[in-house]
Amino acid sequence: MSFSHSRISSPSHALTPYGWDDDWAAAFAPFAEQGLLPGRVVRVDRGQCDVVTPDGTLRADTAFVVPRDPMRIVCTGDWVAVDPDGDPQFVRTLLPRRTAFVRSTSSQRSEGQVLATNIDHIVICVSLAVELDLGRLERFLALAMSSTAGAALLGDGADTGPYEAHPLVLLTKADLVPDPVTLTHLVEDIERIAPGVQVLPVSSATGEGVDVFGAIVGSGTSVLLGTSGAGKSTLANTLLGEDVMDVRAARDVDGKGRHTTTTRNLLVLPGGGVLIDTPGLRGVGLWDAESGVGQVFSEIEDLAGRCRFQDCAHESEPGCAVLAAIEDGSLAERRLDSYRKLLRENHRIAAKTDARLRSETLREWKRRGAEGRAAMEMKRGRIR
Repeated sequence: MSFSHSRISSPSHALTPYGWDDDWAAAFAPFAEQGLLPGRVVRVDRGQCDVVTPDGTLRADTAFVVPRDPMRIVCTGDWVAVDPDGDPQFVRTLLPRRTAFVRSTSSQRSEGQVLATNIDHIVICVSLAVELDLGRLERFLALAMSSTAGAALLGDGADTGPYEAHPLVLLTKADLVPDPVTLTHLVEDIERIAPGVQVLPVSSATGEGVDVFGAIVGSGTSVLLGTSGAGKSTLANTLLGEDVMDVRAARDVDGKGRHTTTTRNLLVLPGGGVLIDTPGLRGVGLWDAESGVGQVFSEIEDLAGRCRFQDCAHESEPGCAVLAAIEDGSLAERRLDSYRKLLRENHRIAAKTDARLRSETLREWKRRGAEGRAAMEMKRGRIR
């Protein structure tokens, strides 16, 4: 079976509702000449995946695609090439990923885990049923803003073009905050820690904000991220107009659900666009997120550029613009603590995966330790 380039790039192509475009057709052209079939992964479980193709949805084995490399394991959202005549059928290769949302795993090896690929909108769902956790949100945002920078590591190294995944913060269950003034203050609190990111209150119960959200995700691919009980699946059902995703009530005490969504599912929205619903995330470890941390805490990095010393650690150095901002109240100390914490974590993860960086880190620790001991000896000498 052979598929011509003109056929796979046609505007009426069966994969168009799933995000197929001329760029994907061009990327797939070499595989079309081999008689392979293009498809998009809509679900992955137990080493197999459901792939939607021009000939329908098929079940394919993922073991053929570098199974020992966690960054190249087939993921929901991937565009792939499959052998239509294989028995069993295998995913033969991944097309280069444009963007990806990646977190570190909880393993001691600190491997990356790809949660969704080829996404245009990263929708971070924050439930208003519980107290806002600003630190957790900053963590999500740092990963979201790094989703483009690390994408080249997730495919075959080819240049995939200037693609970006844009973060959006949804304050779900907005009907639980009936006072509009209070709701406005909550939105402003989030906007202060999410520079340049749209913050939108929504309610699946009342419909508030749903039309606006539907218009945003009406083109491209969007992924819903957040903790269990944040209302992701309920929101997906609202956009789909039917109960496709299983939903259970969250606990009143902490707003958490019971992980009714157990796999990442790619769904075509009736108004256009593609939505990836994901299970609730308990942990969100950073992975290659230094650029994202810098964007989320851009005001701190701007202040750091005004410090007297270029290598200022913002701890006790004279002429530190960051500490001056804390003293005059223009920068919250919580914000600086969070910035330091995420940078340390990201550096620690990077150090575990980069021998050169590990060596440099060790030398830096030794240098600082020697400087600290020398300073202490000088201080003791003055006291004597």
